[in-house]
Amino acid sequence: MAMHFIFSDEVVLLFDFWSVHSPSGMALSVLVVLLLAVLYESIKVGKVKLLHQALLSLPTHTNQQLAEEADQVSEDSDSLPVSHTHRRWFLCHFGQSLIHVAQVVIGYFMMLAVMSYNTWIFLGVVLGSAMGYYLAYPLLSMV
Repeated sequence: MAMHFIFSDEVVLLFDFWSVHSPSGMALSVLVVLLLAVLYESIKVGKVKLLHQALLSLPTHTNQQLAEEADQVSEDSDSLPVSHTHRRWFLCHFGQSLIHVAQVVIGYFMMLAVMSYNTWIFLGVVLGSAMGYYLAYPLLSMV
């Protein structure tokens, strides 16, 4: 395996069955890697939006409210109330965790694709990241 970037239309990407042996196969593979990079950038934006939702769902308490809740819990010691905001925060955090796993997996796939040292694949990842950033980050202003 070459340890330098090469321009070639033959490469094996990520799995044995993803073996490219023609210019049309390389073009399709570059397109798939490009879309994977766009998806990666979009996932990053989705994760930020979920973080914003989770932070908005956190309860803000005054000292008086905390004292009243403590009194209520001590009176009703056998059942601890779970508020709607805590449940919403948990769901947002769980969603963020799942999205983070997807982001890590896609990121490693892109890294391994670049490590094929095929220049076309590398350019597909770079162009896809640029396009994904350009398309997805304006959505953050809608948060």
